[in-house]
Amino acid sequence: MSSTYLDLPIFSSDPYAVPYEDDFSTTFWQDFSIADRFGRGSVIMTFNSAFNEWKSDYRYLTDLVTVLNHKIYQHFESDKSLAVLYDKLWKEADAYAMETLKGDAMDYFLRVTD
Repeated sequence: MSSTYLDLPIFSSDPYAVPYEDDFSTTFWQDFSIADRFGRGSVIMTFNSAFNEWKSDYRYLTDLVTVLNHKIYQHFESDKSLAVLYDKLWKEADAYAMETLKGDAMDYFLRVTD
């Protein structure tokens, strides 16, 4: 009998992020780190799932935008095509946030992503 073993590193959090002011966190960094190992299609599926599920919650949307931005940086030197994909996804999520968030939600987004 053969079994499949995936050697995937476990990440506790986004190593590029500073802690949020309210200790809020998501699993987006881990989700995208796993998707990275399976390629562009998996990254796109992970983005579509996360974005569609969480775009209406400004804190989750803020973390998604932050993680996508940090993934661009993570892959910039080692995998340009993946960095370009993350840049495209970041632009999509960031534009959505800038167009839809208002009031305290926009203040939070700008404060965290600045």
